[in-house]
Amino acid sequence: MSFKKNNYIFGPVPSRRLGISLGIDLIPFKTCSLDCVYCECGRTTNFTRIRKPFVSVDTIIEDLKPYLNKNNKLDYITFSGSGEPTLNSDIGKIIDRIKKISDTPIAVLTNGTLMDDASVRQDLLNSDLVLPSLDAVTAEIFNKINRPAKGVNILNTIEGIIKFRSEYMGKIWLEVFIASGINDSKEELSKIHNTILKIKPEKVQLNTLDRPPAYDNIKSITMDKLDQIRDEWKDLPVEIIKRIKKREEILSFSKNLENNILNTIIRRPLTIDDLSELTGKHNLELYKYIDVLAKEKKIREKIINNKIFLIPFEKQIK
Repeated sequence: MSFKKNNYIFGPVPSRRLGISLGIDLIPFKTCSLDCVYCECGRTTNFTRIRKPFVSVDTIIEDLKPYLNKNNKLDYITFSGSGEPTLNSDIGKIIDRIKKISDTPIAVLTNGTLMDDASVRQDLLNSDLVLPSLDAVTAEIFNKINRPAKGVNILNTIEGIIKFRSEYMGKIWLEVFIASGINDSKEELSKIHNTILKIKPEKVQLNTLDRPPAYDNIKSITMDKLDQIRDEWKDLPVEIIKRIKKREEILSFSKNLENNILNTIIRRPLTIDDLSELTGKHNLELYKYIDVLAKEKKIREKIINNKIFLIPFEKQIK
């Protein structure tokens, strides 16, 4: 997928974690320091921990202004997308510029792997909310579930997040993604728990697989298991992340966009990237509609030749 100018800003996207969120995607598609086996955006294609500007600060600000003028009820402006936003070396400058033109809180979704870099921690200090991930604390499990780029070390990552906690005045919500048979053993969960106690986040968000992953044979854990982990971590502020499943939960819902998605998929199978190109909408925005349509058994996802296609629910592809 090409990195087009109109892909920098997307939404607003309704989010269970962040309410109504206007997204900023600072990097080319699937540029990341991890190649997580569960990633619903697909496999990492630009595998790096080297920071670059990628796009000018002025371009982001000018593209953002029209959205701010249209949308006065945003809960967050969120740096996210389909890769690791802190790989953009100008993220700190962009946050500072946004603060000058908007009172909307700024959130940053990050895998945390660059927080051992003091310049990255400095860049995030002016944000209001940082949401790092921590799926494992032992090197073996980290390598298995997160597949890090060269130079990424889980112990350094953890140390960086702990340092950031001591330097940062905003809120930290830590996400833990659990995959069956990989990081759900009692031993690993106990080590994750003890590490979270050192990080001291305001919130711990448990998550598991809900869409086809980047790699085959990756399975979610049950809701009962998530409940059990939450109960065992009573000394932590734990919540379980659940996807939007009802149309009325999408506050910025567009019936026209839903109909366009459904009518297009009925005519031919498409990947999420195909659909993004056709509609001009970001993948994360489209997934909100796809979740609802899948829940209503109007469409479903099917892996064909290692690609995830959206197809009508009743139609089989051979």
